[in-house]
Amino acid sequence: MTIERVRQKHYPKADIGRRGMALGLDFFVVWLVSSLLGSGNVGIQFAQILVFVMFWLILRVVVAYNNQGQSLGRWAFDLKVLEVKDGEIIGRIPDLQALVKRETITGLGALLVSIALGNIRANPTAILLVLPLAIDCGTALSDAQMRQALHDRFCGTFIVSSRRGYSLDIKIKKLVENIRQNVRR
Repeated sequence: MTIERVRQKHYPKADIGRRGMALGLDFFVVWLVSSLLGSGNVGIQFAQILVFVMFWLILRVVVAYNNQGQSLGRWAFDLKVLEVKDGEIIGRIPDLQALVKRETITGLGALLVSIALGNIRANPTAILLVLPLAIDCGTALSDAQMRQALHDRFCGTFIVSSRRGYSLDIKIKKLVENIRQNVRR
């Protein structure tokens, strides 16, 4: 009698560019909402930070938890977050605690980027606040096998391509190609 290992279901890895665009879309939405409360003064504004954190957690945790692992950005670019245990992808979304840990790490980096954008004119060295998010997400480039960022490794999550979404990247590519063809005529 032999024991055969059951093959793991294949989940397509998400492209780094699509992951970046999904994060960028989520960041832009949250940043836009939080910047509406800004007074226009230079410096750190605590009301903006509080609104940013609240909307980030709502968009990236609550919405993703109730929408099969997809936030607004992940839905727009056909991505979703799944759980990883012992190096194998489990076909379910992470529990609420793992999502909160994951998005707290990512949200802290995004919050620093938001602060940097708000203070870049007055203090050009504020651009250094982008480094924590760049290092966190940049580790996905060096992980050829799983493409996990630091927050994914720490929380046991994995971003995969999904069939469910808006396919914004594909629609933009088609639009650009149509514009190129019209310009050539």
